Amino acid sequence: MEAHELRNKYGPRELRARLEAEGFPRTTLSFYRYVRLADPAALRNELYAEWEAMGVFGRIYLANEGINAQLSVPTHNFEAFRKAIDARPEFSGVPFKIAVEDDGKSFLKLTLKVRQKLVADGLTDAVFDVSNVGQHLDAEAFNRKLEEGALVVDMRNNYECLVGHFEGAYLPKAETFRGAIDEVVDMLRKQPAQVPDQGTGSVDPPGRPTTTEQPEILLYCTGGIRCEKASAWLRHHGITNVGQLHGGIIDYARQVRAKGLPSRYKGQNFVFDGRLAERITDDVVSTCMQCGQPSDRITNCQQHTCNMLLVQCEACATTYADCCTPSCREIHLLPEEVQREWRKGKPSASAKMKAIRDPEALRKRIAEEEEELAEKGTLHPELIAVMPVPQHPQ
Repeated sequence: MEAHELRNKYGPRELRARLEAEGFPRTTLSFYRYVRLADPAALRNELYAEWEAMGVFGRIYLANEGINAQLSVPTHNFEAFRKAIDARPEFSGVPFKIAVEDDGKSFLKLTLKVRQKLVADGLTDAVFDVSNVGQHLDAEAFNRKLEEGALVVDMRNNYECLVGHFEGAYLPKAETFRGAIDEVVDMLRKQPAQVPDQGTGSVDPPGRPTTTEQPEILLYCTGGIRCEKASAWLRHHGITNVGQLHGGIIDYARQVRAKGLPSRYKGQNFVFDGRLAERITDDVVSTCMQCGQPSDRITNCQQHTCNMLLVQCEACATTYADCCTPSCREIHLLPEEVQREWRKGKPSASAKMKAIRDPEALRKRIAEEEEELAEKGTLHPELIAVMPVPQHPQ
């Protein structure tokens, strides 16, 4: 098969229809491995042809340093997929992390990309030992160390922590992995022997501790891959008493259920696929950003140039037509052809921040926009130029 044919050729609507018509279950899973790959581009083409034939969907990144994969496999092809992975020496025996909740609609297509790095961490690998990682801990050991007073640190972005996290975890405010790493290093350099405020994750540091004063640090992320780099970076900066949750939240949830352990992780786990989140426990740890009521329903604003992530309850989803503001709602409810005309020349959603940062500011904006809408009848006077002219009968 020619390399130019090893890509998706269908639009979202057709892909969704094809998925709905499949009539068989799928298994969502993820895996990663840091391993030297001599020719990621050639391997990418081999894997695409092999996995497309099995009906695999997903988002997979390859780099000289290894593979990072989140994907969906037809359940009837799961064993064949496992054998195909194990047949490649560089991936043989790699642990699969199976999704906790799975509606079979996590991905619509197969995407394999070659990147410089598996995770966009912004770190220069040559300046530190990337193999000098923290101690890998299973769910039982992680729980025990939490009970012994270790400081647990979430290595995910701020919007991933919104709907679920470990009890008492330090939750970074950064919106990128590199920002979270820098924030955590700065916090731990100033961290006293006691743990931070368990309600907010805030720290009031009096000064950098000596090595003997350092608390034990426990890192966690979605599937474990970010903690590999993060723990090595912390150790490079002299923060050596570091452990990490092996397999991340996904495998922690599996182990907790299999072994009957108490879950110290509360709420949902944010995932980077069509599900957006999978439930770990019934605890609701967040509130609707629009009305303030308890909710952990995370979604994207459906106005295409916005696409902002927010926590939105079902009632507000109805009120705002699955959008974040009345302004976005007004555009989203227009006919599609008018929306396309309005979007011309406007920046794409990818050029903006990913998630609502300030719920109080959002609520204030909503109130102001509703008032203006009631007064003027529109929040977008520019729509006059793109609305179709009514056709009057002759």
